[in-house]
Amino acid sequence: MTESPDLSRRRIVQLFAGMPLLPLAGGATAALLTACGGGNDSAAPATRLMSVTFTGMAAPSLADPAKMATTTVGSGMNATYSDGKTQAYSLAYQTFFITGALVPNGSGGTTLSGGYYDINNRPIMDTSGTTPRQFFSDCPDGTSLLKLDAPTVAGVKGNTVFAVVQFEYATSNLAGSSMYGMLPSPIAVLTLDQDKTTGALTLVKYHNVDTSPANGLWITCGASRSPWNTHLSSEEYEPDATVIASDTQFAGFSRSLYGDATKANPYHYGHMPEITVNPDGTGSCKKHYCMGRISHELVQVMPDERTALMGDDATNGGLFMFVADKARDLSSGTLYVAKWQQTSVDNGGSATLQWIKLGKATSAEIKALADTLKAADIMDVRTADPSDASFTKIAFNGRSNWIKVKPGMEKAAAFLETHRYAGFAGGSMGFTKMEGTTVNAKDKIAYSAIAAIGSAMTNGSGGISIKGPSAGAVYALNMKGAQKDSSGAAIDSEWVPVDMAAVPGLLSEDLATPDALGNTANAEKVANPDNIKFSEKLRTLFVGEDSGTHVNNFLWAYNVDTKVLTRLLSTPSGAESTGLHAVDDMNGFAYIMSNFQHAGDWSSSLHGKVRTTLDPLIRANYRDRYGAAVGYLTGFPLLG
Repeated sequence: MTESPDLSRRRIVQLFAGMPLLPLAGGATAALLTACGGGNDSAAPATRLMSVTFTGMAAPSLADPAKMATTTVGSGMNATYSDGKTQAYSLAYQTFFITGALVPNGSGGTTLSGGYYDINNRPIMDTSGTTPRQFFSDCPDGTSLLKLDAPTVAGVKGNTVFAVVQFEYATSNLAGSSMYGMLPSPIAVLTLDQDKTTGALTLVKYHNVDTSPANGLWITCGASRSPWNTHLSSEEYEPDATVIASDTQFAGFSRSLYGDATKANPYHYGHMPEITVNPDGTGSCKKHYCMGRISHELVQVMPDERTALMGDDATNGGLFMFVADKARDLSSGTLYVAKWQQTSVDNGGSATLQWIKLGKATSAEIKALADTLKAADIMDVRTADPSDASFTKIAFNGRSNWIKVKPGMEKAAAFLETHRYAGFAGGSMGFTKMEGTTVNAKDKIAYSAIAAIGSAMTNGSGGISIKGPSAGAVYALNMKGAQKDSSGAAIDSEWVPVDMAAVPGLLSEDLATPDALGNTANAEKVANPDNIKFSEKLRTLFVGEDSGTHVNNFLWAYNVDTKVLTRLLSTPSGAESTGLHAVDDMNGFAYIMSNFQHAGDWSSSLHGKVRTTLDPLIRANYRDRYGAAVGYLTGFPLLG
């Protein structure tokens, strides 16, 4: 602390020493001052949290291998109050569970955290090892924290809070063979008991959401909480319906889900699922087919509760926007793709954006098309030049396609073959690894993470040709109203991105040669940004890495006013920082939700100097590398 606390403040600090405290929301500390009254505390209600700054941590090293093999937090936080006094906090990481643990099911029994289920909600068993066991995920990802007005879950002593957690994939089976994309992604609702005094969260109930009404889920990655309190999920790397007969990954997925390698329909996947939490701690799932079939990741709905900006984690991906017909209802609306009109080349490049309307539809009508159509019904796709002027050449997934839309199939093409149709319509399909999206509502700035700048972003194949660090950058997009699309028609939104440029303080730095630990990007800067979330109250952009260039991935805080970048957390080596969700106020407390996935996912070129030392430690910590953590950042007050 920079100033000694008065007697009442000292009593409060002593009272909560050793207990988790989440003092990030404006009301939290004031509430504590009021609740712990006595003496001079009569003035406490006027004390408000004015600002927060973070103090960083060094990247872990082989000088202490244990810190490289677990989630390590050596950062802190300083809070400044309206009375001019300050309080320092030490941050720490708290888990709800390591996947594969048996957790309470709310009925007196237990269930397997991260467990996989088929279309009939029966456990999917891994029979590849000596002893069969239910598959569980080592890849928890998107997380949303929310509350309902009248929860009914028994066993909660404080406030009832819910978290929705999705699991992207399972890395491997017991035999060590890859299971990527071969299991239907589970989503769970966690009922949490929030201590009314400290804000600490305790798991009371784990419920696996029945996704069978949505035909199961495919590779659920980043997520966000909608303004109307639902969980907006994702399905990335949509299966290519034109070559589905030879897609062994999708056949494996279908076999796991239906018990039949040919039953799953590729047009049912690559959409935007929405999870609604019920007061009893259960949840329901539906998919919005009218938001485009792309590599969905981390959709962000703007404050108008109608405009959604979507990440597209693909090679030859696009920047897509959806404007719903009605607020709080994503079941119908208009889909757009951006055209990148380049204004600079270096340092990640920059551009103004023009928007191209792809179509208007309801989810129900596109679902009906998905149920009945095959790829050949929608368009003729060639992978070699047919020397026919009726075909249009486009860039698709790192190669060229020549396509011709079948007569009357424009709507089906726009919403079920969105990547191909967007290129056909003139959209810039040159983005690579476009990951998380978030919004700074006060300044009307959206942020989009590009995890890697390469291939299509540099070679012009999809209408983009820039120079930038291969380890990626976070881009800022200014938003305005009164915009028109490429045809001159008005866009019915006040939240339309009009330009796009890399944020200088969030531009990665490639290294000419690896450093002493093996990093190929500067470890003091963000590299391969993936999950991003903005906190309005803290004026802070949180950035989680999915890096093939850092030996350990990090979670960062970037203050958009001071431009200060601070490392908050380090994940186990080989793991990706996921599940990021910044919550400004949950019953007077704020939270930074944070998970990781696939600890010890070794790359010989990146982890060659650390693997031998760290692999046994990570195996001991995380169920022989089959487990991963779901949790959040907490804090402890430092005594003065």
